[in-house]
Formats: sequence, C-alpha cells, structure tokens
Amino acid sequence: MKKPTALRMHLIAAMPHLDRDPDKLLMFVDEGRILGTGTGTRSYEYQYTLNLILTNFGGNPDAVMVAVVDWLATNQPEQLDNNERRRDAIQFEADILSDDLVDLSIKLPLTERVIARQVEGRWETKAIDEPPSVETDWLTNFERRAAGG
Repeated sequence: MKKPTALRMHLIAAMPHLDRDPDKLLMFVDEGRILGTGTGTRSYEYQYTLNLILTNFGGNPDAVMVAVVDWLATNQPEQLDNNERRRDAIQFEADILSDDLVDLSIKLPLTERVIARQVEGRWETKAIDEPPSVETDWLTNFERRAAGG
C-alpha cells in the first residue's frame, strides 16, 4: 500500500511543522480487505479506511482539510467526483483539548489496485495509479483559463 505514505508526504509539504514533529501525525489502516478482480487473474484491490490523526494540533483546520481534498483530487478522485461517494468521502472527529489544541482524526475510504502476474515462475506486482478525473481535469483547465493562463 502506497497511499498512506503519499498522503503523509503531501501533508508534510503542506504543513512543514509536521516534518519537525512527526509524532504528531499518526496513520492507521482500518477495515482493510482484499477484493479479487473476478477475472481469473491474481490481480486485486486493497480497500480500507485510512485514519489519520493529528495530535495536539493548534493550527487552522482548514489548512489540513484543503491539503486532504487536494490529495484526494489526484489520488482518489471518484471520492470527490461521485455524488454518492462524496457524502462520506471525508469524515472527521475532533477531541478538543484546550482553547487552541485538538486531536483531529480524519477517515478516508481508499482503494489501491494491484496488477499481479507471473514472470519466469515468480509473482510480480505493480500498484496502478488512479486514472485522472475528467471533472478535475475540466475544473483545472477552467481555473487556468480564468487566471489568464
């Protein structure tokens, strides 16, 4: 599974203080399962809920949420583009510790496709990137034109 690491790197780039204090960003894979393709191949899909937890977070929650939405737009676009999935795509809880500190838990339903094939008697696997979202591509082009680009 490579999406948890990719999201961690994205969040650190968006909020550099997490790199200085990495123990404040925890990640757990919950409710994981493997779904076979049903096609006779050995390829499969990971399906799981990624629970990311920011402990003793004193920043603006909007900074976290926009980073998560930005990452999802590229790495799990159907969670934002599909009306039925969008409703539950990002769930969160906050434990309010003080006036300016919270423990913030964000849950994301994620999938990762893996192609498996035998080469010279050994299994090789390759994680498959998400296809670009048609709606996201259109919106990006629209925003580029609106900005005069």
